This record gives sequence, C-alpha cells and structure tokens, in this order.
Amino acid sequence: MPLTTEESQIHESAQGPRVTPAASRTVQTPRPVPGPRPAAVPRPGRPGPVRPAPPAQRVPQQATPGTPSVTPAAPAAPTAPSVSAAVPQIQLIPASAEGALDAAEEAVDLLLDNGRAPGGILLLTSGDAHPWTVHELSFGESAYWAQQDARDDVFYADAAQVQRAAVRPVVVFAANGGPAEAIAAALPVALTRAGALLIVCGDPAQVNSVLGVGV
Repeated sequence: MPLTTEESQIHESAQGPRVTPAASRTVQTPRPVPGPRPAAVPRPGRPGPVRPAPPAQRVPQQATPGTPSVTPAAPAAPTAPSVSAAVPQIQLIPASAEGALDAAEEAVDLLLDNGRAPGGILLLTSGDAHPWTVHELSFGESAYWAQQDARDDVFYADAAQVQRAAVRPVVVFAANGGPAEAIAAALPVALTRAGALLIVCGDPAQVNSVLGVGV
C-alpha cells in the first residue's frame, strides 16, 4: 500500500531519534573508562611518594620539640648526685664513754677490711687522746700535722681541734668523755669534715640531740 505524505514524514521522524541516541551512546561510552582510570592512577602513588613524605616532615618536627624536653632532664641527673654527695651519711654505734674509743677502733678496722684506704679515714676523740696522737705529738706539732697532709695513714686528732682537721671521706667520732658542751660543738663540725660517712660512737640520745636526726 503506498505511503501518504504524512506517513512518510512520520517514518522519517521516527528514524531521527534512533540516530540521536546512537550518537549519544558513542559519547557516553568513554564514561566507564575515565571512571576506573583516575581511581587507579593515585593508588600506586600513595604507597610510594605520599607515605614517605609525611614521615620525613614529622621527624624534624618531633626532633625540634623533643630536644628541649630531654635537655632539662639532663641537668636534673647531676643535681641529685651533687646533693647526696654534699650530705654525708651518719652511722651511730651505741657505746658508753669508756667503750667509745674501742668501738671507734673496731669501726676503723672494719673499714680497712672492707677496702677503705687508710688515708681516707679520720678518727676524732672527745676525751682522752688516742695513743697514736700522743706518740706522734712527742715529735712536735709540725711533724704531727704534716702526716695529715700526707694522707698515708689513718689520722687521729683531738675533737677540740676539729676545725684544723682536713676533710676525709670517712670520719669516726669517739665520744669517749669530755664536757657535753664540747661534744655538742665538735659533732656538727665533724659532720662537715666527713665527705661521705660520719660514724659516731657514743650515747645515742646525746648524738641525736646534737645532730637533730634519728640515727
């Protein structure tokens, strides 16, 4: 049956839209291609250049603030030893005035047996002088005090002359008599002459009242 003019126009218009979607489909075909490709391109870059870059920047930033935090801690370490070194330990050996010198000599023997150098020990007596002191003073005071400076052996001195005594690592104080006021005046000075340890042989109550510590 022959087509009329209107039918031919409808047929041509119907073919028009078919061509248009075909052309639009050819334009839309690249959509799946750019989708995965841009997503796949950054992935290899993240583990390689991106991850090393932040650590390289964080290390200098942490090192800069980290250094001041460690620096204040370093001076704190020397401060503790310096304070402990300036305050010697105090050891009390209970003894009567009659037995204080014997207790002091036993303490010296124990120190020497434990490896303490003889030249690092000073023994002070508050009452009768040690026999060594009496013997050495018989040769004159100059020769006597010269032995203190030589530091070759244990030095024995009268507590009344503690001001003249030199500092030694260990001071042994024998409260073997003498006025209580003299002992009270000599004990604090003896503490200043002890570099590391002060051993006091005497009455605990008297020692505690003078030094003000419970030993």
